[in-house]
Amino acid sequence: MKVLFVAAEAFPFAKTGGLADVIGSLPAALRKMGIDARVIMPGYGQILPEYRKKMMRLHKVTVTLGWRYQYCELKMLEHQGVPFYFVENEYYFQRNGLYGFADDAERFAFFCRAVLHSLPGLDFAPRILHCHDWHTGLVSVFLRTHYSTDPFYREILTLFTVHNLLYQGNFSREILKDLLELDDAYFTEFGLEFYGQVSYLKGGLVFSDYLTTVSPTYALEIQTPRCGHGLEGVLQQRSRQLSGIVNGIDCGEYNPATDPHIFVKYRSALSKKKQNKLLLQEQLGLAIEGETPLFAFINRLVQQKGLDLIVQALEELLALGIQMVFLGTGEESYTRFLKEMAERFPKQLSVNTFFDEPLARKIYAGADFFLTPSLFEPCGIGQLIALRYGAIPLVRETGGFKDTVSSYNEMSGIGNGFTFANYNAYDMINAVKKALAVYRDKKAWEAMVAGALREDHGWAGPARQYLDLYKQLAGQQGV
Repeated sequence: MKVLFVAAEAFPFAKTGGLADVIGSLPAALRKMGIDARVIMPGYGQILPEYRKKMMRLHKVTVTLGWRYQYCELKMLEHQGVPFYFVENEYYFQRNGLYGFADDAERFAFFCRAVLHSLPGLDFAPRILHCHDWHTGLVSVFLRTHYSTDPFYREILTLFTVHNLLYQGNFSREILKDLLELDDAYFTEFGLEFYGQVSYLKGGLVFSDYLTTVSPTYALEIQTPRCGHGLEGVLQQRSRQLSGIVNGIDCGEYNPATDPHIFVKYRSALSKKKQNKLLLQEQLGLAIEGETPLFAFINRLVQQKGLDLIVQALEELLALGIQMVFLGTGEESYTRFLKEMAERFPKQLSVNTFFDEPLARKIYAGADFFLTPSLFEPCGIGQLIALRYGAIPLVRETGGFKDTVSSYNEMSGIGNGFTFANYNAYDMINAVKKALAVYRDKKAWEAMVAGALREDHGWAGPARQYLDLYKQLAGQQGV
């Protein structure tokens, strides 16, 4: 089975979020199971020189986009046993950043067209193109339209994975003919039209052979108006070709026993985890108090992650005698509020409005709790990393959080976190109070942390589910 992952980012080459972590680790897990999994992505200018100098030039092609004729060079390198292909074009990808440019419609239309145009020149003929998020939605569209009569492409299948339905790639209607070379027959509710615009995400949802998203609960939620972002009708129509598979994490990369970024390495010794906490408190200027419960928020400072609830409840939470550490970038209104609160409570609150991977690891290792009261959460990787480091998740019951975090039961001692259902500050505060009660019960708390450290959220289980899905998809086509 040959599978080519098509994505806009992959760790360690380019990363803005969890998508890059998935693309950087899932193909390697699949290769261990006998799948010839490879990756193709844009050759961004920000890719580090240490990787660029290892790239091998494969071939050059000319890609057409309406009246445009664009140069494309394909390069390749093998990273940790996985072949990565890079679509090079200086005009589109030699920029400071990955997304958010005025011509993103053209940039990713070019990328999708270049992927398909480059396939015949590879030493690798994929049976399945596994595409990810709106940036790659046009791959399935082009495959069904511009390449439908070419025998080389006839047997290729497409699997489209949605990592976050909120980001849709919606652009002006004018690009339909000008960029995509499609006529008005495709600008309908059954095609690319979405509230008067062309939607790349909808293209992937409508034209791909099968759809997945990143947790079973999110697969159900996106078929409702609350989480469907206007696409719930499309997803309901495709519900028989839609499933959810929870993401995993790279347990070799995220390992407190070997992590070079944390203060003190540990496996199961909670005394060493406590040393990380004390050293983190010292570094961040917090009161150095080992018994004070430390909550971590490592995420984007945006509404989706529950910042509205935190703004409402933060002063009341701090009054409970806890400490909190924030790490992440985001909306100015939230960062301003948090910084003002940090000035008022300097020994309880540390606000770091940037992202720094070594500091993130130190926070995971030093924190007692991982707090993310999300409005919605497709999967979430932070809670899986937190469990790996023995930081107990406190999350809202939505999406992947509901599939990976089970609420602690005081009677049975079963549960790996604390949860609440309704999106309001009152319920979040009550969940925090419940968590603090368990934290003060030393025996129960140590058992809970020890259980978290033993959990396995690696890629083996999810990769097996993808393997079964690939086989099922190919089998349905009589192969």
